[in-house]
Amino acid sequence: MLVSFKEHVPILILGSGPAGLTASIYAARAGYSPLVIGGFEFGGQLMLTTYVENFPGFVQGIMGPELMENMRKQAETSGARIIDENATAVDFSQRPFKVHVGDDWYTSDAVIVATGASARWLGLESEKRLKGRGVSSCAVCDGAFFKGQDVVLVGGGDAAMEDAIYLSKICRSVTVVHRRDKLRASAIMQSRAFSRSNIKFVWDSVVTEVLGEKKVEGVKIHNLKTGEDNVLPCAALFVAIGHVPNTEIFRGQLEMHETGYLKVRDETLTNVEGVFAAGDVADHVYRQAITAAGLGARAALDAVRYLESKTTQSTPIQQAVIAENKSNLSQSTQ
Repeated sequence: MLVSFKEHVPILILGSGPAGLTASIYAARAGYSPLVIGGFEFGGQLMLTTYVENFPGFVQGIMGPELMENMRKQAETSGARIIDENATAVDFSQRPFKVHVGDDWYTSDAVIVATGASARWLGLESEKRLKGRGVSSCAVCDGAFFKGQDVVLVGGGDAAMEDAIYLSKICRSVTVVHRRDKLRASAIMQSRAFSRSNIKFVWDSVVTEVLGEKKVEGVKIHNLKTGEDNVLPCAALFVAIGHVPNTEIFRGQLEMHETGYLKVRDETLTNVEGVFAAGDVADHVYRQAITAAGLGARAALDAVRYLESKTTQSTPIQQAVIAENKSNLSQSTQ
């Protein structure tokens, strides 16, 4: 396959979720006209969410896809360019950094990695059909929609117990379905979950089907030891079996934890000078749109400071690109 050089940009951003788009807004306003490789699935996990009620500034809430479309328009209005294709390979071993996109490759003086993380799902057709209609991977995001109702949660780790405890404060009951006869969660998290009177446990079982046409009405469960099948009526199914960071193309390039999340210091700095990380690709704790957006802003500011500290060391061509981008931004805002 013939791969051709496309262009050089001062800042290149990988990812089009809250972290990537916020980073692009800040970088654009600093005069760097960033290029965003947004991926085929633009917008990240919020594209699978219905109402978002915990993002500041929207009194009545906002649909997840609408929020991401607004962010995209703001980024483009600020001066960012967005390509709806996937990055297929990167080379951070030398400068300028190289990013492959299909048959093209781009070079950049700074890269912000904001490729996010994807929730692990059960793999059921009915689960996929009812995502956003009662099937969710985010208790904090969607739990309030089921206030005073019965819900089911699948999982057995610390994050699952944290979600179950959170939901128990909102919902009438939370039934935890776990495929083993004991939890994987830490002792303290187990103790807290067991102490909640409205958290119930179904052991040695898996969810085999989500019931309902237009919304979740219940789940079918199968006991792995007895072979017995039962139906649990519920208004929602929360899947809490972990997330997978989208970092595969960075293996061998950037330092990672065993779980695949990027290692950072000072919030956004990776082990490669000039490469920054923001959002769920490095954050396995909070995983919220607002925290991702905040880290995106910080990554952009860090990237801008990095570039400006290196301006005197850059090539005349790179300096001309930066100067031209700043001039274009100045003219567009007059």
